Formats: sequence, C-alpha cells, structure tokens
Amino acid sequence: MQVTQQVVELAAGDGGIGSLVNGISPDWNVFGAVGTKARIIVGVVMAGAILFLLGSAVVGAVHIRVGNQQHNTMETKKGQTQVASSLLGLFAVASMATLFTIVYGFGI
Repeated sequence: MQVTQQVVELAAGDGGIGSLVNGISPDWNVFGAVGTKARIIVGVVMAGAILFLLGSAVVGAVHIRVGNQQHNTMETKKGQTQVASSLLGLFAVASMATLFTIVYGFGI
C-alpha cells in the first residue's frame, strides 16, 4: 500500500489532475520548433484527410449494400476493399504524430 501511494504521489506531482493530463499530451517532439500556424495547417490537412477517408468508407458501405441487394459479388468485394482500405488509412492518419515520433526515436 505504501509503495502504491508513493507511485501515485510521484505521478501526480503537485497533486493536481492537470499534471497527469499534461504528461500524456503530445509535445510534438521533433516538430516542436514549428510555429503555431504550421501546427494549425497540419491539423487542418489531417482533419481534411480524415473526413475524406470517412466519406470513402461510407461510399464503400454503399457499394456493399448495393452489391448485396443485386447479388453482385464483384460490387460487394469492391465495397469491402474500399471500406477496409479507408479505415486503415484513417488509422494511419490519426496516428501520424505517434508514427513520426517512433521513427525519429529509432533514428537516434
């Protein structure tokens, strides 16, 4: 019990939840030198890519639905491929900052 309390106190720092939350927020590691405008632009581009990929996944779901209704296996397969690739791309874009940090860490 004593060790657990010491770990909690060590992790909490000053005892506020802000120190815990701020400790897990990204600090842009390598890209910390880029300005605020550049971060906003990168965020907007990533948000646009995410919206495009979500739209592509919806179109793929429509292909699946139409293919099933028409008993067209080619259309269904096209929709499945589109949904899978869109969700994979969505995951990659959403975790881009983490991927850059890991690659940079391996480079050091």
